[in-house]
Amino acid sequence: MSNDICANNERHMTSVFEKYLTVWVGLCIVAGIILGEVAPGLAKALDGMSIDVNGAPVVSIPIAICLFFMMYPIMVKIDFASVVKAGKSGKPVFLTLFLNWCIKPFTMYAIAMVFLGVLLKGFIGEEAMDLVKMPFGLDLAAGAQHGAGTVVMQDGVKMLQIPLWRSYFAGCILLGIAPCTAMVLVWGYLSRGNDGLTLVMVAINSLTMLVLYGVLGGFLLGIGQLPIPWQALLLSVSIYVALPLVAGYISRRWIISHKGEEWFKEKFLHVLTPVTITALLLTLVLLFSFKGETILANPLTILWISIPLFLQTVLIFGLGYGFAKLLKLKYEDAAPAAMIGASNHFEVAIATAVMLFGLSSGAALATVVGVLIEVPLMLMLVGICKRTAGWFDAN
Repeated sequence: MSNDICANNERHMTSVFEKYLTVWVGLCIVAGIILGEVAPGLAKALDGMSIDVNGAPVVSIPIAICLFFMMYPIMVKIDFASVVKAGKSGKPVFLTLFLNWCIKPFTMYAIAMVFLGVLLKGFIGEEAMDLVKMPFGLDLAAGAQHGAGTVVMQDGVKMLQIPLWRSYFAGCILLGIAPCTAMVLVWGYLSRGNDGLTLVMVAINSLTMLVLYGVLGGFLLGIGQLPIPWQALLLSVSIYVALPLVAGYISRRWIISHKGEEWFKEKFLHVLTPVTITALLLTLVLLFSFKGETILANPLTILWISIPLFLQTVLIFGLGYGFAKLLKLKYEDAAPAAMIGASNHFEVAIATAVMLFGLSSGAALATVVGVLIEVPLMLMLVGICKRTAGWFDAN
């Protein structure tokens, strides 16, 4: 593919939300901090409306509803029948799966540990602590040790006190094991990639997450001294991946069979868009209403979390793009393969962090930082793809 052809195939974002996602997240930070100062009990009260197990809050009902409506519109767009076409793609599919599940989780662990646990630990605070939820199904006495944490009583509820940097580290891990299935459709489109391959990989990633997200999450958090019972991750995957996945699949088939595919795409999906945006922004406002004091006390917190996430994204993109060249892929397949590996499914990461560690946790904040840097960073990588498209002419 020549650069002349590229120039005649320009693609642009059409959604104001997608185009200015970083701005919206920034406004949510401000709104959340103001809400936390003006009505400090509101977010806590909403998060307190939960399903409890053994006296401990496990699922925050308002947040679960918000996060379901973040996930469902993503899942309902996917045509899982396209998975059968994956065999024709061959090497691009293999490359994407290899990056997502064999490399990316482990490089994220290493980079986050080096930067948050060593290089930036002093900036975050050597003695800074975070209170997170007790792991689901675990009943320990106050004062007991669990991994890197200590069980403490907070407002009559048992919580786990862990080093703040480890909480941020956990959020990075949850991002690193969540391959993108939403915004990657935008990145693949903007880089003039193979849209069909991107759709196939979105479907495959959604199905693969049902099995590997919990397994890798439990393993990496465990060796990072943040052990999470498998029941907790299974519950998280069931609520935030399997439930919207099944709901999306069933409702998609029913609507198309009764109303037709054109009505589904032109009418139904457009109705869902503002619902998704509202759910995401509301969740972010609530989260930042909890973390306002932390951010105001250390305004550079977001920068410290951003550094390992930035490096991880650039590294995985570079590996994916380089491997695509070695495998002699066409540019149209190389670009989305690298993009899918580089970007993260921040919706699932936020949902899981909130369920496992709590809305007020540093882990949840770290996953939101992933949203904050997503657009400018991925647009930078899209630009790199378009400028280097001719690199694949020799294949």
